[in-house]
Amino acid sequence: MNKRLTMFGVLVLLSCAALAHASGAGPGVGADEALSLLKEGNARFVSGQMIHPRQDAARREQTAAGQNPFATVIGCSDSRDVVEQLFDQGVGDLFTIRVAGNPAHADVAGTAEYGAEHLGVHLLVVLGHAKCGAVVAAVASVAEGKKAGGNIDFLIAPILPAAAKAKHDFPELSGDALVEKAVTYNVWQSIDDLFRQSPILRGLVKEGKLTVVGAVYDIATGQVNWLGAHPEQARLLAYASGPDH
Repeated sequence: MNKRLTMFGVLVLLSCAALAHASGAGPGVGADEALSLLKEGNARFVSGQMIHPRQDAARREQTAAGQNPFATVIGCSDSRDVVEQLFDQGVGDLFTIRVAGNPAHADVAGTAEYGAEHLGVHLLVVLGHAKCGAVVAAVASVAEGKKAGGNIDFLIAPILPAAAKAKHDFPELSGDALVEKAVTYNVWQSIDDLFRQSPILRGLVKEGKLTVVGAVYDIATGQVNWLGAHPEQARLLAYASGPDH
């Protein structure tokens, strides 16, 4: 009898696990688990074995009552950088913020705050990508004095420090090679800007309720290269700036 009850319990647990997977990660997913879900989804995307989860009518009905994304991703507006596809996730899984060049303007910081504070997301990813047009424009502005014109100059203004640092650290590089370095530096710059502008995000990281990591997406291979936390995160957490200060 006990053996049959034990077997029944195992079957119930397996069924619950399958249902949880089918309906998405759901609320309360920790940063480590969220990162694992993104890595697993990207591996499926790279191998061409996508499962396109949670994209049916049932999922639409389920999420109509509210959203419980398990990660926030700040990415680029580039048409080749479709976050939900490259991580093979579905409706309601990711809280996505897309702006050309993934700069952390105040509106981006505010949106990230909403994801972390109000939606309870524990993982925030700043995702740059190869051959980013906004970074190309920033590098051209720094290296050659070329202006993009119009509102694009405003758009790329937060990227200029990253382009300048890449040019300073790698004076021998130019063209695509210099842009590649600037893309990574821009991820770090965006994270720096987020922490500088947001006491809310800084506080959540200090409390262990939020993890912020950088990554770069290769548009040719589909692979996401994970960079981890900002190398100077302790300095960023010491900022005393933002709208509340």
